[in-house]
Amino acid sequence: MLSYSVTELTEPRDVARWDTFVDACPETTFFHRAGWKPVIERSFGQRCYFLMAERSGSIRGILPLTLVKSRLFGTRLVSTGWCVGGGAALTEDAALAALDAAAESLMQRTGAAYIEVRDPARPHAQWPRKDGLYATFARTTEADEDACLKQIPRKQRAVVRKALKSDMTWRRDDDVDTCWTLYARSMRGLGTPVFARRYFRTLKDTFGDACDVLTVSTAEGAPLSSVLNFYFRDRVLPFYTGAAPEARTTGAADLMYYRLMRDGVARGYPVFDFGRSKVDTGPFAFKKNWGFTPRPVVHEFRLREGEAMPDVNPNNPKYRRMIALWKRLPLPVANTLGPWIGRQVG
Repeated sequence: MLSYSVTELTEPRDVARWDTFVDACPETTFFHRAGWKPVIERSFGQRCYFLMAERSGSIRGILPLTLVKSRLFGTRLVSTGWCVGGGAALTEDAALAALDAAAESLMQRTGAAYIEVRDPARPHAQWPRKDGLYATFARTTEADEDACLKQIPRKQRAVVRKALKSDMTWRRDDDVDTCWTLYARSMRGLGTPVFARRYFRTLKDTFGDACDVLTVSTAEGAPLSSVLNFYFRDRVLPFYTGAAPEARTTGAADLMYYRLMRDGVARGYPVFDFGRSKVDTGPFAFKKNWGFTPRPVVHEFRLREGEAMPDVNPNNPKYRRMIALWKRLPLPVANTLGPWIGRQVG
């Protein structure tokens, strides 16, 4: 039987080893990168435990965990907090048991009510799970522009063609502040607390060239729609997006996503990862209208004895009143209160 030592990522010298493993392991995602540990700890004040299973001096598996302590939602371990993916990633199957044992010991030691794993590469057959709440969307973008347009269903393609003929402009740069301003407005409109501006800045500072912004503006230079993107292996991941009210009638968001697709292909990122959306919501329908096929996302849980399955999601009826109230808040108030709540969501 193989024996593994499980240690925590704490030393700067191990960051490169961790990311070298992430780059080489087929089961990893952008949300396994070591940079998420300082991003989460600095931006949200929550403790991360990034676990490494080693044998013969080499990493054979990793498990990034975030201890999310919240007055609103209790204490839990999430892989990975504030991300849409996580779970153990392995190059040896046997390393999973060692990581699971370390995670369960951590759950007992920290008083967490449960471990939550988002979209795991290796779901546990015996763990309770939720698999009807979210779906994710990704596909390879055709290199030829005409073929790329034909990937988009006819009705949505007409919207894109109209936007392409407009006088709107687009640029790809590092302007996270413009993106955050539009994002904050959009989040208030959805009744969702906004994350702090410094979080966007920390993402850019931490991930460097693997993080940028694409913004569509009027001919006069007024920003209409903006998206913060991540890049990993062969894919571009539009992750945080926002828009001005007039973007809806101008097709600015449609132009933004199309330009990001084309720019991704040109730069060697042909897979467009449209990301996760709640099933049967507006964003879910929007992505299907682009011709993307939804893939169900599993969230699995290891519950402490006596704990019930959690239901921390906006579709929970008990949050509807709060969402409706949030939509009516003045924007400066929402932007002041939002980051405090955002630190507890995970």
